[in-house]
Order: sequence, then C-alpha cells, then structure tokens
Amino acid sequence: MHGTHPSPLTEVAAVNHLVRHMDRPTSDTLERYQAVRAETEILVEPLSPEDMVLQSMPDASPAKWHLAHTTWFFETFVLSAFNPAYRSFDPRYAYLFNSYYEAMGPRHPRPQRGLISRPTVEEVLAYREHVDDHILDLLQSSRSADVLAAIELGLAHEQQHQELLLMDILHLFAQSPLKPAYNRSARFKMRSARQNTFRALDGGLVTVGVQGSGFSYDNEGPAHRVWLNPFEIADHLVTAGEWLEFMNAGGYDQSQWWLSDGWSAVQAQGWRAPQYWEQDGNEWQHMTLQGMRPINPDAPVMHVSYYEAAAFARWKGARLPTEAEWEHAAREGKLNQVYDVAWQWTRSSYDPYPGYEATPDALGEYNGKFMSGQMVLRGASLATPADHVRVSYRNFYRADQRWMFSGVRLARDVARQRTPSGDSSEFARDVIAGLSGARKTLSPKYFYDAAGSALFEEICLTAEYYPTRTELSLLSSIASALAEAMPEGASLVEIGSGASEKTRLLLDAAPQLSSYIPIDISAEALAQAHRRLEEDYPSLQILPLEADFTRPLALPERVRHENVVGFFPGSTIGNFEPGEASALLRKLRGELGNTPQLIVGVDLVKATQTLLAAYNDAQGVTARFNKNLLVRFNRELDANVDLDSFEHEAIWNEDRQRIEMHLVSKVAQEINIAGHAFQFNAGESIHTENSHKFTTESFAALVSGTGWAIAQSWVSDLNPFGVFRLVAET
Repeated sequence: MHGTHPSPLTEVAAVNHLVRHMDRPTSDTLERYQAVRAETEILVEPLSPEDMVLQSMPDASPAKWHLAHTTWFFETFVLSAFNPAYRSFDPRYAYLFNSYYEAMGPRHPRPQRGLISRPTVEEVLAYREHVDDHILDLLQSSRSADVLAAIELGLAHEQQHQELLLMDILHLFAQSPLKPAYNRSARFKMRSARQNTFRALDGGLVTVGVQGSGFSYDNEGPAHRVWLNPFEIADHLVTAGEWLEFMNAGGYDQSQWWLSDGWSAVQAQGWRAPQYWEQDGNEWQHMTLQGMRPINPDAPVMHVSYYEAAAFARWKGARLPTEAEWEHAAREGKLNQVYDVAWQWTRSSYDPYPGYEATPDALGEYNGKFMSGQMVLRGASLATPADHVRVSYRNFYRADQRWMFSGVRLARDVARQRTPSGDSSEFARDVIAGLSGARKTLSPKYFYDAAGSALFEEICLTAEYYPTRTELSLLSSIASALAEAMPEGASLVEIGSGASEKTRLLLDAAPQLSSYIPIDISAEALAQAHRRLEEDYPSLQILPLEADFTRPLALPERVRHENVVGFFPGSTIGNFEPGEASALLRKLRGELGNTPQLIVGVDLVKATQTLLAAYNDAQGVTARFNKNLLVRFNRELDANVDLDSFEHEAIWNEDRQRIEMHLVSKVAQEINIAGHAFQFNAGESIHTENSHKFTTESFAALVSGTGWAIAQSWVSDLNPFGVFRLVAET
C-alpha cells in the first residue's frame, strides 16, 4: 500500500491535542464520537485492501467509500459549518464522497464508486484521523448546542453506514465463488425461536411517532394520533422453515399471491428463494456474514423484499402490519425479536407524518426527499448498533430491494379471521364435519388449491410416480385411434384438467375438435393452462370452467348441443368409493349431452412395492402435497396446527384394493380449526385420500349400470395402466 501523506492541494493545520476541561454534555459527546468512529474501523479490520475497493452492485458501496463518506459528513456539516478557519483535507473529496446532497454540489455517480481507486485506503484512514483531530479541537473551543446536535446527527448517520457497510460486505462476499466468511462471532449467528403466536390488540386511538427527549430523525415526528381497528400481530418473525413451505407449495410460481409489480419482479429477476439462498442437492444453504451455512428452519427468514413479504403473508391468510400497528404493539410489549434479528416490513408507504416539514438547508435532504416510492420497515437487525434503535425509528427501502437484513412479521384483521365466507366457509363446514366423526376424514378435492395443484404437477415428475408417465406413453400410442372416434366439430371436455398436459396429445391428434372445456376447482391452474394452450392452439376455442365436477355441471350452452367427448384421465376415478364412482359416471352421462363419449384413465393393480413407492416418494413431494391441507387449515381457517406434529403416511389396503393416504398425529394433541377444538391421540389420523386400483374386470363392473358401455380399451405393458373409451348406452 502507498504511504500516508496529505494531499498536495492541502496545507493541514496543526491541531492542539491537549484536551482541556469540558462540561458534561460536551465530554459525553466526545466520548460517544470516539466510540462510534472506532467501531467503524473495527468493522473493516477483517477486510483486505482489495475487499475495501470493490462495489458489487449499484445499490452497494465499497467499504473504503463508507469510511470516507461518513468522514466527509462531519467535515462538511460540522467542521466547515462551525469553524470558519477550518481548511478541507482535500477539496476534491467533496465530489468523490458526497452521496445525494444536491445543495452541496455535484458528485461522483453512485454506480461508479467502485472505480475510485484513489485515494487509497491508507489515505482515507488519514482523512478520518485528520477530521477526528479537528472535531476534538472544535469541541474544546465550542460549547454550542448546535455543534453538539450536528455531531449527534453525524454519529447517527455513521451508525446507519455501519449497518450499510455490513450489508454491502455480505453482498460482495456472496458474489465470490469462495464464499468467504466476514466474521464468525456470535453477534452474526442466526438463532432459533419458539413457535409463533398471534397477539390480539384492541386498537383504538393511539399515539404514533417520537415521544420524549433523546435523539431522533426528523421523519419520526411529529407525534400524532392514529385510529387502529382491532388486530392481531405475530409475536415472532416468520421462520425459514415456513418460507420453505411457501416455496415448496409453489409460492414463487403462482401469481395470485403477488402484487402486480411484485409478480413482474419475480419474472424479471428470476426469484425462486430469498436472496443469498442456494440449493445444494436437496438441501438449502445461505450466505451469511459467517460464510455459507445450512438453512436453520427454526431461525427467522431474512433478505426478502416487500413484494415477497406481502406475497407470503397473503399465502398465509394474513397480511403485513401497518407501521402504526407495529409501533403500538411494540410499545405494549407484545413483540419479541424486535431489534436483534431483522428489520420488519410493514404495509405502510414511506410518507411524511401530519405536520412534517423538512428543514430548508442541505440537511433537510436527509429524509424528506425520499418520501416517494418506498416502503417502511420497523425494528432493527442483528447488524444495527445496539444504541441506535428505538421504537419510533422508520427505516425505508424500495419494494424490490433484498440485500438489507429484512424479515417478516405477520398481522391479521380480527373481524375477517372470525367470519370466513365464500369458499372458505364451505371448506370450514366440510373440515368440521370430517374431523367430528369417529374416523376423521376429508375429501381429496381440497388438495387442489393453487399450491396443491402445483405440488401435484411436481409429484408427476418424481421418479417413483409411474401413473403420469405410463398414461402419457399409452395415450401417445393410441391418440390417433381415439381421434378417429371423435366427430367433426366435437367439443373436448376435460374433467379435473389441472395443467392440461395430457390433453395436448388429443388436441394434436384431433384437429377436427372445435372447442376445449377444461374443468378444474383451481382458478389459477385453469388460468395457467389457458394461457399456455391459447398460444399453441390459436384456432381452438378454449372455455375454462371453474367448478367442482362432483357437483352439478353447467356446460356452455353451445357445447350441450354438440358432440361431446369427455376426458377423465389420471385415474381420478379411483379417488372415489365404488358407489360414489358409479354415481359420478351416471351424473356425467346426463351432463355430457345426448351422444357423448368418455375417455377414462384407470390405474390397474400391480406390485405393492411399486404402489407404495409412488405415494411416498424419496423427495417428500407427496408428503408436502398431503400436508398442504394443514397449511390451508392455518391460512384459511384460523387454525393453530403445528405441521411438524403430523406426518404423511401411505398404506396399501389389500381388502379394498386401494392406496390410502393419511395425516398421522405424532403426539396426543388438541388443535383448533375455525373456532372448533379437535382432540387427536398419538397415532390417530386424518384419512385424506383413497386411490383405488382396478382390474379390467372390476372396472367393467363399475361401469355397468351407469349408462355407459366400454367401446374400446387399451392396457400398457409396463406398470399396467388402462385407458377405456366409453360410449352412451343405447
């Protein structure tokens, strides 16, 4: 490194280092000044000179720039403002190290701070020492309250940059293939927390904003009164384990959870997980200040954007708190993990409080100019200096930013949680009825919300799940034969369409089809399938129908007068008890018109080992699919189910020739769902699905008497699977 020397443009005045007697406020300020400035230099000690000059993205700054900028702040707003005799260390630094203060003149572009190779690190440290000496001299010669206030602002400013410094170091080190650790001290270790609990607050007229004496930023006031409706707020932050559930449920693939701009960001940025998360085989790990670490599912999730936080909250059946709710709950002592983990997103935009006015000088630019296009975060993080936190502190970032130490705390509207409506109330009625019997059961149709539909598509890709691959292969070989039996201008009606992937084989083989009507309980699955098919089959009329096909169906009027070909793949018929399956076939016979056909995919009996593996894959996708019902209980029915207290189980019932799926309680417990309490013994289960397997003879017996007759049938050689073309009996 180059030796330390003053700039040739500067004649540095000598400083009197003799510390004269000071009054208590001044000596306290000096002591605090020295401690804060020393802490910044302690933070950069683990860094090499090479580390300190790099800039990893436009929003970040090199460590060297942070050291110089915080010094420029004191030089500009304290020394130059209050000491007329002070001469700048190097006048050129005003251009290099001004951040955004327009009133202080032009400045070096922010995205190019990493190109500032000079001054060197040693020269910047000499700059810091020079300014520190002159601050000491100023404090010995001045008793001005304005000087002390300006220094206090500068110290708060430097503490902000201490956190920014750590944010930028983490982002920088995360770009390195070596993934170096910055610091392995306990301060930066993520700790587990106990299970989240929602705490109720009555709301009412509350005071928000800075109250009492002590330092605060101008954006924290004036204090004002805000009316809050009753609400509930989580006492702990959302965990990485909960976030993994969101990811595994397809949270980053399903637009219904996202704000429009958020969904655009997901698509544009390719977000699949929080920032710094990386998948290593089947395991997730993340980059931290301690280097790469395995994800601790019980530790709070961090480095998520406002868009992600809002999407997760919606998926969870909750929302983010307003900043007024957060502050009121914090003042009431209802919150844990307030200041020592992660800043917490609120749903409040960063706006001025009533009566706020920025000062007309350059320091008025500190906060006020950013009150547009930003969202408020509250609390503090593990990187925030401990004496820099307070309940009224308002942090703010753009909704798409993720490199800060940001986390999620959930809130709920009390009234909405207690009065479920629409589909949720139907779901609630069926859940309450199903769990109130001697044997707890639930209809498998409730698997297929958007998350469940996405998980089922993932199941179909697992190595063990043979039905989809086998049926696709069989359909591919017989598509032309099926198409020959479809009349010109016929309509294809798919029962339980999902992603409509198998349908493409029929559409490609039968261009004579005039329309396609996919029927599914999931609006999102329908919308996604519609978008994909519309692009590939522009001349085909696609008429999606969101419906429960077990209920009476109302096909479009024009379709009812045409030849209709029903398509019921995936052996979904096996999910019903034999009597229910026969009744469903009779119902479809009456709903598909006068001369319909029905193509049915049917899984056949095979080796028990093959069957069990298909419903208990090694990756655990089927287990997540099954446990998504518990996620729905919590999200939609105000339940308190601990997902880890239940396990997925798949068994073969030889007597009934079916695979059964269960959610088995590991322990004796009571769970509350939609205001009802349900007792579980250890080992007691919720029976969630049957998948009956057939022989050609048993399926023919099932069809008999339903108004259908088997016209043709095909059976695959490997992992026997059947496709049957049924026609209306005459």
